[in-house]
Amino acid sequence: MLQIRKLPVAVFALIIVIFPWIAYLIPAIKNYTGIMVFVGIYCLITIGLSLLMGYAGQISLGQAAFYGIGAYTTALLTTRFGVNPWICMLVGMAAAAGVALLLGAPSLKLRGHYLAMATLAFGVIVFIVFNEETRVTGGPDGLAGIPGLRLFGFKFNSAEKYYYLVWTIVFGVFLFTINLIQSGTGRALRAIHASEAASGAMGVDVSRYKIVVFIYSAVLASLAGSLYAHYMNFINPSTFDLSFSIKLLIMIALGGMHEIWGAIIGAFLITFLSFEWLHYFKDFEIVIYGLILLLVTIFLPDGLVGVPNIIRGWVRR
Repeated sequence: MLQIRKLPVAVFALIIVIFPWIAYLIPAIKNYTGIMVFVGIYCLITIGLSLLMGYAGQISLGQAAFYGIGAYTTALLTTRFGVNPWICMLVGMAAAAGVALLLGAPSLKLRGHYLAMATLAFGVIVFIVFNEETRVTGGPDGLAGIPGLRLFGFKFNSAEKYYYLVWTIVFGVFLFTINLIQSGTGRALRAIHASEAASGAMGVDVSRYKIVVFIYSAVLASLAGSLYAHYMNFINPSTFDLSFSIKLLIMIALGGMHEIWGAIIGAFLITFLSFEWLHYFKDFEIVIYGLILLLVTIFLPDGLVGVPNIIRGWVRR
């Protein structure tokens, strides 16, 4: 296994620790701690999506559905049956893994836009179920009264406390995924991305690796959905529609889908755009997202993480 560069990881950890303190000292950005909670939640999804698309080369438009499965599983079990939220989160992750296995086994035999259409159809079906099954999911009115999280009597009942919980989980997932990428599994995924035929000829079990990474990305999305539900204490179907799946794709395209750092950078930028700046444009928000995706695709095909390489190329020339 290759060595992880320790300095960027250490700086990342330091930023996570001190950010709420900085936000507290500067009144103009005091609300940014709450926004950073959402950044962390979205990072869990984009890390899995980056692994799926950037390393395994599989296109998914159904991550919002797995996000919703995690949120609705924990919401229903806690509000209707009083189950411990931590157990509910595990159940939600297991449910997402099971659904991903059932979907992935036939769908991942498809390639390119055919796979994208299959996951798109799955996302639409799940959204319709959330919206129409009013007796179970509450329909468009959603589910309220979802309890907050607590651990050994400690309540995560503020933005600062929840921030540290979410980002501790994100940091752990980040380290695990980085190690996974630099292991034999990561090399197999990159080989599959380059050429499935050549990978199979070299003895790589293409189907198994594709299904495993699809399940991993679904589990992370489900975990993110559970964290979202317990933070907001309310969910409704509009959070888990197709537009959110597209927004996730824009996040990893902007940051750079071939690097896990890109998943984090993209989630940070698009989340702050959504919460702080783009709401001024109201109905034109989706147009701006489209322009971002178009410009990144044309001028920054490797995303923002590829900018240093571009600059180095200019310097050499």
